[in-house]
Amino acid sequence: MAAIDTLQVFQALNSSPNARLVHSAELGDGLSAALWTNHHDAQEYEAPSHHTLSCYIAGGTGTFRRGQPGHKGGPDKLCILPADHESGWVINGDIRLAHLYFSAEQFALGCVTLLDREPREMQLREQTFLEDPLQAQRFRQLLNLNWDEPAERVLTSSLAHDLISHTLLSQVGMRQGLRLKGGLAAHQRRQLVEFIDNQLAEPMSLGQMAGLCALSEYHFARMFRVSFGLPPHQYVLARRLSRARELLRGTALPLGEIALACGFASASHFTNRFKQILGGTPGEYRQAFLP
Repeated sequence: MAAIDTLQVFQALNSSPNARLVHSAELGDGLSAALWTNHHDAQEYEAPSHHTLSCYIAGGTGTFRRGQPGHKGGPDKLCILPADHESGWVINGDIRLAHLYFSAEQFALGCVTLLDREPREMQLREQTFLEDPLQAQRFRQLLNLNWDEPAERVLTSSLAHDLISHTLLSQVGMRQGLRLKGGLAAHQRRQLVEFIDNQLAEPMSLGQMAGLCALSEYHFARMFRVSFGLPPHQYVLARRLSRARELLRGTALPLGEIALACGFASASHFTNRFKQILGGTPGEYRQAFLP
């Protein structure tokens, strides 16, 4: 995802004289977070390219969405603002709120891995002042972590992923009246997901995957991206890191064995890629989940 200061929702708040950025961080993996305060303000969001999850931490009882003055915010109320949505907000009094921004690529990956659906078929539903105690608790846990501390960055990233996964599982629905053109057929997608997940410990080539679909590498790569929302190599890397996180949390396997089980040539290569994407080392990630 683009740098946090280029995200439209972030920019809208950051340009307001009444809003103040308390803290922000890019968490890696297409995720960013910010904590804001605001006071007697009005905001407009117009078709951002990214998705936003919002949680009111304090205040907000005088805040409402334009056109819905009888529906007010408050502590632990959540809003889901999909990419391409438009909304206007009136802030009366003080408010403290947290934002989690995530990219269209992360949405696409979640649709495939969590829902087994093509991302183009799915849409994130707008929600205003949703009550979801578990999500509110996750947001508060996120705020209690030090986003600048490398040893906590992996736990921060994991909480952010949990927030997004819960949102996708509960707030994503089918697009109505959509006729898909191009992309891979449903049976091809399922075959590819199964093949990739069964081959994570082994080298994989674009030609192998293209051969499963009886396509040239060029056409396969283009159609894969249309269907999955990201190129094949990024999808495979995301699945390898997901498997690695499962093994780090649930087993005591040495890092070298986890690296090989997830298709990395060495423990050092695994560590470098893990830290590049998640902001911390595999050892720090494992330590964060110890009781």
